[in-house]
Amino acid sequence: MIDFQGDLSVAKVRELLAGDESRDAKALLSKLVADRKVEDMMLVLADCLLEPVQKSLSDDVMREQLRMYSES
Repeated sequence: MIDFQGDLSVAKVRELLAGDESRDAKALLSKLVADRKVEDMMLVLADCLLEPVQKSLSDDVMREQLRMYSES
């Protein structure tokens, strides 16, 4: 689940990670609880997804998105 609308909270991440006893999950949750926010995690995630998303979009989709953006 990726939520770029701002509805993702530390509580929701805790819920999503429930039952995951991996070291990575524990480290992520520990950092989020200490920081009391998920914004930095979302920025890192968005940055990591940028290249794969760009590669998956066709030129036609990109042109349509740019056209819609320029009209708004």
